[in-house]
Amino acid sequence: MTLKKNIYILSALLLLTSLCFAQEETVQFEASISKEKLGVNERLRVDFKMNKDGDNFTPPDFEGFTVVMGPNQSVSHSWINGKRSFSKTYSYILAPVGRGKFTIKQATIEISGNTYKTMPVTVEVTAAVDNPGEENSPSTIAEDKLHLVAEVSKASPYLNEAITVVYKLYVSPDTNVSDFRPLDNPTYNNFWSQEIDIQRFEVKNGTYQGKPYRYVVLKQVVLYPQKTGQLSLEPLSLDVTVDVPTNRRDIFGGRLYTQAHKTVSAGNRTINVKPLPEQGKPADFSGAVGKFSFKVTPSKSALKASESFQLKVEVQGKGNFKLFSLPRMELPSSMEVYNPEFKENISTSLSGMSGSVSDNYTVVPQFKGVYTIPDITFSYFDPSTASYQTIRSDQATVNVTEGPQQAIASGPGSSGNNKQSVIAAGSQFRFIKLSPSLVSVQTRDFFGSGLFYTLLLLPFLCIPLAIFIIKKKQKISADVKGNKIRKANRLARKYLSEARKALGKKEEFYIALEKALHNYLKAKLHIETSEFSKEKITALLREKEVDPQSTEGFIGLLQSCELARYTPASDVTMQQDYDKAVAVISQMDKQI
Repeated sequence: MTLKKNIYILSALLLLTSLCFAQEETVQFEASISKEKLGVNERLRVDFKMNKDGDNFTPPDFEGFTVVMGPNQSVSHSWINGKRSFSKTYSYILAPVGRGKFTIKQATIEISGNTYKTMPVTVEVTAAVDNPGEENSPSTIAEDKLHLVAEVSKASPYLNEAITVVYKLYVSPDTNVSDFRPLDNPTYNNFWSQEIDIQRFEVKNGTYQGKPYRYVVLKQVVLYPQKTGQLSLEPLSLDVTVDVPTNRRDIFGGRLYTQAHKTVSAGNRTINVKPLPEQGKPADFSGAVGKFSFKVTPSKSALKASESFQLKVEVQGKGNFKLFSLPRMELPSSMEVYNPEFKENISTSLSGMSGSVSDNYTVVPQFKGVYTIPDITFSYFDPSTASYQTIRSDQATVNVTEGPQQAIASGPGSSGNNKQSVIAAGSQFRFIKLSPSLVSVQTRDFFGSGLFYTLLLLPFLCIPLAIFIIKKKQKISADVKGNKIRKANRLARKYLSEARKALGKKEEFYIALEKALHNYLKAKLHIETSEFSKEKITALLREKEVDPQSTEGFIGLLQSCELARYTPASDVTMQQDYDKAVAVISQMDKQI
């Protein structure tokens, strides 16, 4: 009986010890990722692993990613040296939606009545990589069915010579594309760029690597390199939803299809930009590259003095119209010349910019006579012949038939026919006074005069005014938010004024213009400089019900300020940007 009792006691002790050890085991719930840094065309595996079984597993929202596959659940049991171990994992395959740093937030699960959370994990997504890892590639079914190609019209252009990049998506004949969306759009640093709108996608037949494919043109961009040397074009990346055939068939014998996501990238392209030759460069060369014609034409050949005519300096042809300035006209001092009005008629196609630009001068001759419009030159670089060309305008004459004669100087050696100088029209006669400015010779005593009583009562009248001013000042000082808005408005006006003074000085002008735009946003949207982004500004302006045209104009001005750091800007371009800033701020003031 005693032995049996001892066995019971020993068994109870062993059971109690095992329960104590089981209770001491710590619950682990962790998140792990396959890599901390990946390209936008790669895939990311995320595992949520626990050492005890639980209920009510809740994954994070995976902001910045698209769930390609998952959740996949796996469970593992093992016994090692009599010790039991348990593992349960929820796995997801994610595709990034764009570049940037993203945080995979906390997942939660309930184990033994307690709620456990994973630690957040940060992932950096970079530009597309050339050779994504096989374990991160999309479904192998669609691996050889899609190809995104960037076709460059010229791999070795001259500085400021137009090149075209056409992005084509090639699709195998036995594959259908149901949807696509851009993951990463190239920024074209060190290029002046303009995208050509595609109204409708057209499917065409072609070949890729010797095999028949269908293709569609997705994007067309005209580029003008602004820097010499090896320039890199960032790749375009797309997330494509593909319907690919399977080996299964329906009851009628038709092939069944399945959907797969594939990320395709056009790959990096390198452009070797050649500098313009220094030998033979004309002194008046202002950066024009292409093929142009040039002429100077007056609107009238005969007129009277003090009448006006238009003098048009025009360049026509094909080339980088927005990246050079027109030559200036120098006319005789007897002609009054006003600042020119700039006009442009430019269209952009796959071959580049074509059309015309002109400066239209308003000229008013002051005296009678025959005036000669001097010839001027315009120089440009022709890439087709790799040489500079200079065009000289034709001389023109303008006959002023009526008006005062221009003065002829006379001296000791001149003839006796002396002529008086002719005064320009508008200053020949003084203005006739309509009332006399007479002052009385009699004087009045100061004591008892109106001025005496006014000065006597003035201190008493100023007391209420001083009290009102002090209270108003205190109210203004207490209004911290209003003071910030007023200060930002003053700064916007100040920097717009500074931008106007800096016209002709590219860097100073665009720095002052950008500061004015930022301070205007601080005043109207109540946001700080650290919160500036084009997406947030667009969203806030949309909330304020600002019309899309004003919003696009404001965002365009910010982009012009950024673009000016890498590209040259003419005086005409800076004047247009300044006028546009004044107009856009005026329009937005009426709406906010």
